Amino acid sequence: MSNLIQPGTVKRSLSAHAAIGLIAGALLYIVSLTGTIAVFYQELQRVEQPEAPEMQSIAPDAVQRGVAAVLASEAGKPATTHLYVHLPEPELPRTTITTDTQALHLAQDGSIAGSEEIGWSDFLVKLHYTLNLPALVGITIVGILGVMMLALAVSGVVAHPRIFRDAFRLRARNGNGTGLADWHNRLSVWTLPFSVAIALTGALIGLASIAAYAIATTDYDGDVEAVYGPIFGEEGEADPRPAPVANVAAALSHMASAYPDVRVTYAILHDPLTRGQHVQIVGEHERRLIFGEYYAFDAKGNFHHVAGLSDGELGQQAAASTYQLHFGTFGGLGVKLAYLLFGAALTAICATGIYIWLGKRRRRGIDEPRIRGAWHGLVIGTPVALAATFAARLLIGNDFPFAIAFWSVTLIAVIVGAMSKKREPGRAMAARQ
Repeated sequence: MSNLIQPGTVKRSLSAHAAIGLIAGALLYIVSLTGTIAVFYQELQRVEQPEAPEMQSIAPDAVQRGVAAVLASEAGKPATTHLYVHLPEPELPRTTITTDTQALHLAQDGSIAGSEEIGWSDFLVKLHYTLNLPALVGITIVGILGVMMLALAVSGVVAHPRIFRDAFRLRARNGNGTGLADWHNRLSVWTLPFSVAIALTGALIGLASIAAYAIATTDYDGDVEAVYGPIFGEEGEADPRPAPVANVAAALSHMASAYPDVRVTYAILHDPLTRGQHVQIVGEHERRLIFGEYYAFDAKGNFHHVAGLSDGELGQQAAASTYQLHFGTFGGLGVKLAYLLFGAALTAICATGIYIWLGKRRRRGIDEPRIRGAWHGLVIGTPVALAATFAARLLIGNDFPFAIAFWSVTLIAVIVGAMSKKREPGRAMAARQ
């Protein structure tokens, strides 16, 4: 059968195999790099829009005025299904109301202070979550990448039985590729718990979304929120008949008196201005990994129940803990700096892994200089593209097409890197032989 396959076909297949490996490695590199930067999502928002009003706290009555003002500004637009009030917190001391169509900052007195303009920060998070692809497609790919990263971490340990014994053996400047492999292996060992945690939580977040869409399609007529209801709280019965603005202030006042140790981060108004509207308050618990607990209120601000993320079923608590563990938002600036350090190491592991793979192929006589050049272009071009788009945000404005610019700059860097590399004559002859 081998005689039926021409040598040229084999060569092209090997090149295609290498290209597929490069694409998977490239996506892992981009996701790792953007995730490292996205740890500082809240801080980046403040850099993007430094003039937005900031405050340590805001009165419930002021929030109520803000909710009413924002809903009044929605007149003539399609009815919003959810209204989110982000309340001041140490990392982001701002009050912002987001609807289906707009996001607005509030002043201390609850008046509208202007539009939220965090286009680059949102672009960065979407790039990390979905690679700027349609949501379901992108998060599916990123979830699969999380599984791949977890498999690489585990298989890397199994494939190197002396990896822990050699944890501090580093030939940093060895010229035959051993030095690069040592850096790769040492960083992999030193960051193994972090890498496993990030890969596992990333896979869970991505694949859970896929499972939710599948279950919603087959059992809930496409209603994804109904799938998440048993975990994060039910939506309640819809009643589209018009009604006055719900009493968000009463819900916030109840939280302050009944749960003084809970730090309220969000107030969510479901189906506003309808008789089916209700309020959810999200509150963080000290020394807990969960992103928060949901407290349910009716439209008049009467307390109903908690969802159980803090003390319910173990699965609920685990589901609510994946987000903070993945993004490092559970321990203040110290934890974020640690995530920056470990994330940079993980990004370097992704980059060096492909270099090591290409080096091994080259030593076997399979020289792919254009693929090596393309990878070099990606490793350099991705951070350059991120820096360029961030500079464009500061110099040009919030409406700059960040995703188009990022992928264009990255693609150009990859093409330039590939075109700048040529096969060395000696190695080309060895490959032919």
